[in-house]
Amino acid sequence: MKLLNCPHIGLRPVSEFSYGGEAITEPDPTGCDDNAWADYVFNVNGEPGIRREWWHHGPSGIWFVLERDTRTDAVVQILDSKDAIGG
Repeated sequence: MKLLNCPHIGLRPVSEFSYGGEAITEPDPTGCDDNAWADYVFNVNGEPGIRREWWHHGPSGIWFVLERDTRTDAVVQILDSKDAIGG
């Protein structure tokens, strides 16, 4: 069984988590054009490497950012959401 280390409650089965997408900075919706907003919503970086991703732990309701190497599926770092904002 694969385990993830939740920053608040420790090791948990990966089945308790949901992927929430890339952790990238959202453009200002009132100041960006339609192309910039569409790029943010619909385009993802598919190049293999280390990615920051939002993850949600279902039983506790906690969101956090996980840095993962998509080439090996190895977890590089886990950040609490408040520590990852703007990162």
